[in-house]
Amino acid sequence: MMKVGMLYSGGKDSSLAAILLSRDYTVELNTFVFNPDREVPKVAAAAEALGMPWKKRTFASGFIDEAIGVLVRCGYPNEAINEIHRRSLCALAQEYEVVADGTRFMDRVPMLNPSEVQSFEDRMGVSYIRPLLGFGRREITRLVDRMLTVVYGETSMIENGDYEAEIREEMTLRGIDWSGIFPLNHQQSLVCGRRIDQVGEYQ
Repeated sequence: MMKVGMLYSGGKDSSLAAILLSRDYTVELNTFVFNPDREVPKVAAAAEALGMPWKKRTFASGFIDEAIGVLVRCGYPNEAINEIHRRSLCALAQEYEVVADGTRFMDRVPMLNPSEVQSFEDRMGVSYIRPLLGFGRREITRLVDRMLTVVYGETSMIENGDYEAEIREEMTLRGIDWSGIFPLNHQQSLVCGRRIDQVGEYQ
């Protein structure tokens, strides 16, 4: 089967997207961090629960400075998070002919618009797949409840591979107040297991 490089946070959306893709592709999960020394064991455990290969990848040195600069200048996270997402996809496109993520119907951030998708595919010579783009929140919740075991919590309490947590930590270390930039009580998810019965069918 064709191999697909999947952006993976360890959360419910990227996990569900990976499961859906696995019917037709060999899925390899990829999590990006800014600091090469940063460990994300719970994301690795989530990937193991899905039974799919996983890689931790590191952004180019200095990229977090650029991202924080955009956050401080804009005063909100959208532009910075979208740029981080684009860089992640471009990095995967250096290795894979097919790249994917877990962005959903009606997502605003991260999200590539149709012209950006076309430009990305043409420039990089890849196919870009978003398996959840046609699914609304209610249906994703139903599928996740059927296929996965998940824990939820505020960004600082959930050790997934979302970009926001690492950026928050770095801004705090630099004495930059992020509270007016990122929304308070932003809920995140982390997959803990996959619901499969004894014959390998979904419950």
